[in-house]
Amino acid sequence: MATPDDLAAGLEPGSRLRCDGCGNVTRFDVVATERTRRFHHFDLGGDGAVDEEEVLSRAIESVTCRWCGRDDAILVEPAPSATPDPR
Repeated sequence: MATPDDLAAGLEPGSRLRCDGCGNVTRFDVVATERTRRFHHFDLGGDGAVDEEEVLSRAIESVTCRWCGRDDAILVEPAPSATPDPR
């Protein structure tokens, strides 16, 4: 079983999560604690939006497959390339 630190890698570009129980690669419940720095931009009417966000730290507490409910079969694997193989 992957540790929470291992599972954090599955949230990074170039990798993905996969449930070894049912094969799911698209739907997971992730419980995480994040410390971020955000640039909030407010217009004169008071409506705001986050224009920039930097994650300073992230701690993954759990990852659960949304399809089968397992939290003991989640793996991290390389994401498939977005460009087709020219072969």
